[in-house]
Amino acid sequence: MKRSINAVINKSFALQKMQAGKPIIIDFQKTNFQKIYFPRSNRRDWKNWHWQIKNSITDLDRLDEILGIDPVEKAGLEDLNIKLPLRITPYYADLIHSLGKDHPLRRTVIPSLNEFQKSFGEAADPLHEENDKKVPGLVHRYPDRVLVLLTDFCSANCRYCTRSRLVGQTKMICDFEKVFLYIQEHKEIRDVLLSGGDPLTLEDSKLEFYLQKLRAIKHVEIIRIGTKVPAVLPQRVTVQLVNILKKYHPLLMSIHFTHSDELTPECRTACNMLADAGIPLGSQTVLLKDINDSASSLKKLFHELLKVRVKPYYLYQCDPIFGSAHFRTSVSKGIEIISQLRGHTSGYAVPTYVIDAPGGGGKIPLQPKYLVDENSDYVFLKNYEDNFYAYPKIK
Repeated sequence: MKRSINAVINKSFALQKMQAGKPIIIDFQKTNFQKIYFPRSNRRDWKNWHWQIKNSITDLDRLDEILGIDPVEKAGLEDLNIKLPLRITPYYADLIHSLGKDHPLRRTVIPSLNEFQKSFGEAADPLHEENDKKVPGLVHRYPDRVLVLLTDFCSANCRYCTRSRLVGQTKMICDFEKVFLYIQEHKEIRDVLLSGGDPLTLEDSKLEFYLQKLRAIKHVEIIRIGTKVPAVLPQRVTVQLVNILKKYHPLLMSIHFTHSDELTPECRTACNMLADAGIPLGSQTVLLKDINDSASSLKKLFHELLKVRVKPYYLYQCDPIFGSAHFRTSVSKGIEIISQLRGHTSGYAVPTYVIDAPGGGGKIPLQPKYLVDENSDYVFLKNYEDNFYAYPKIK
């Protein structure tokens, strides 16, 4: 008989508490990762993005074999008998494996019982995207731009994903003909963001078809692509892909980065190829508790991104999806981090800290309070060193 979610979680957490002080030791072997876990493959396979997707980790047994899972956690997840979206490319598994069992990136892709703990204010669709969906696959919230959800597939499933209700669940259906007609008929739309899922997991021919159709609409000025591919599947950034993308300028790309250790040589090569093709690159980083929630961690990430021509664009407060409490920091923590970055590094390395407002309010920027007061003659300001200055008003 299937046990209740709460019963399984309570039992598992109790066992974990009993085992406190007895950490599970994962014996990472010091030999070649590919040779051990993918012995029938060769280097040509490893560099092929199709092979990477085909051989991704998609079940708990394979995950345990390669990266190791706390046995209590694994038993609890199996006992729930719920199919969790799980996908980690061999490339990204290799990275996590090499970083060791205590590295915070593990938590971003390995399922946890915490995902079944609903906390205050959490919802399946906290941003109310479904309310702003005009046709299947198109969200129109802001006056001059739309979000197009081309696919429900990602090459890696982030555990804190805003669209976890859709991604990997085969529920996302994009009717591109209706999407195309909607954009064509609404001349106020000048900016189209392609997301999902991850648009770069589409085949070259399909992606080019979408780009070609959108670029044919005269009032569409900008096309943007949201992706995590350079961080988790850099093999996808091929010469052929880059040659396709650069035909449809102005085209911009927002890349999801979490931690500086994602900037491997392969990832840097992918970013440089995209930048060399004239594609402006920005990063979107989700602020995550005990993963990247310090000024030192984020400063290192943002500095490394600038070295490969990726501008830190947004620092997101983690959206309150179901089971996200263990990932979310306080808002004051985010503001504190921005205050520790602003003035202490170049402006290019400081993203805009935003909350995507629950209920469909859109992105709201937050920053430390630098405007302190004003009178009839001056506005009074505070700088990054907490020194005060007066700026004269126009008389």
